[in-house]
Amino acid sequence: MPRKFFKKYLPSNESLREHRFLKLFGTLLHHPNLWHLNRHSVAGGVAVGLFTGLIPGPVQALFASIFAIFFRVNLPVAALTTFYTNPFTLVPLYLLAFKMGALVTDGHTRPLHMSELDLSEKPLAEWLPALWAWMETLGKPLFVGLPILASLLAFLGYFAVHLGWRLHTVHAWKQRAARRKEETKHGA
Repeated sequence: MPRKFFKKYLPSNESLREHRFLKLFGTLLHHPNLWHLNRHSVAGGVAVGLFTGLIPGPVQALFASIFAIFFRVNLPVAALTTFYTNPFTLVPLYLLAFKMGALVTDGHTRPLHMSELDLSEKPLAEWLPALWAWMETLGKPLFVGLPILASLLAFLGYFAVHLGWRLHTVHAWKQRAARRKEETKHGA
């Protein structure tokens, strides 16, 4: 069961409450849904993480944590889900957001050339400024398309987790029923 897998790696509520850095936040981080692994909390955490993962810049996990606290969904799941955007996936996702924004704004945009964003010869420290400058050249369609794509991913992620959780639960029920049937068959 996924819950057992995650529980193995997540800290306990007691250890979180006693952590010296987290004590600064008082009772703000004590809501059970922020740490419990249930269908609604995890699905909400995935949705928050998918939405905030498209925020430009290195503040995605911070915003995911803030939104998780506000919406009372699983905070570690929300923060970890933001990592679906990385240097390899960011450009294709932003291009998709640009195309979605161009459709919505009916923008007559110039053709995009992938050579405009060349990070291969730049040191890692210059990637973020280069990416920001590239995003600015994309303009309105990108900044309209980003929230649309983020909302779509959050919506799909939320319902995918609910569906996956349900399918896993039904499968586990069927396995238990089959085991019980075998046990009664051999025990009789």
